[in-house]
Order: sequence, then C-alpha cells, then structure tokens
Amino acid sequence: MLGGDIKVKWSAAEQAADFILDDGDIDLSSDAGIETAIVISIFTDRRAEEEELPSGETKLKGWWGDSFAEIAGDKIGSKLWLLHREKQLSEVARRGKQYVEDALKWMIDTKIVKKVEVETAFIDVGLLGIGVRIYRPVSNEVVDYRFNYNWRAQEVMIDV
Repeated sequence: MLGGDIKVKWSAAEQAADFILDDGDIDLSSDAGIETAIVISIFTDRRAEEEELPSGETKLKGWWGDSFAEIAGDKIGSKLWLLHREKQLSEVARRGKQYVEDALKWMIDTKIVKKVEVETAFIDVGLLGIGVRIYRPVSNEVVDYRFNYNWRAQEVMIDV
C-alpha cells in the first residue's frame, strides 16, 4: 500500500473517499506518504466474527482480498462499522479507539511507522472525532491526522 498509492481524499460529510486527479486532468494523483494507507485502514470495513455482530445484524462484511492474504490472519480495515447502532458513551469511544489502533497495527508490524497514537471522542451528536499521530521510524517525524466518523451516515434507510 505504500510508496505509490493512488491518492484519496476523505470526506467526513459524505463518509466516503474519492480519488484525486492531477490538476483536473484524467491522470490519478499518487500519494508517496501514508495518508491513503491510513484512510483505507480506518474506513474499510474489516470482517467481524459472528459473536461481535450487533443484535439483528447478519452480515460479517470484510474485504474479499483478506482470503488471499500473504500473511495468515492479515486483515484490511477496521471494525468501526460495528458501532453504528451504539449509544454515544465513553465506553463506545474507547472501543472505537481500539478498532482504529487494530486497523493501523500493520504499519508498526511492517516498520512503516515507529509508533501510532490514537484519540477518539464524541465531538457532536452522531460524530466521533478520530485523531491519529504517526511517528516515522528514521526521521522521527511526527504527523497528525484528524478524521470524523459520522454515525448518521451509517443509519439504515428503510422504505415504507
């Protein structure tokens, strides 16, 4: 995922990422940094275990490519999606923090980063703020990223 990823931009309002084009051209921009890897890691739905599913939920989700991982048990994404029916309690924000840490652990394991620090807090009704601080290994550079996870964007629409 690193060293030449297609650059994406995360939109908290739309709860989606989109590809970035070079100067409005038809060529995709590339991301030599790690922002794209972080966005994909946090906002892709990781497969859940059946016992983790909220009441009434039946889909385990996840990325099909995890079935062919080069490293056994390697999984893409986070389990933030499991929180969409939860109340906004401090315990739920802590679980969200753990999900983000789990999603980014691969970056430490592969030595792309030296350390990752995550903070989560409810910053508004239906909005979980996520702060990610990355420590680069050789340069000791510290990079901060801020994201919002919108509960409302996760609500299931029912036709009547």
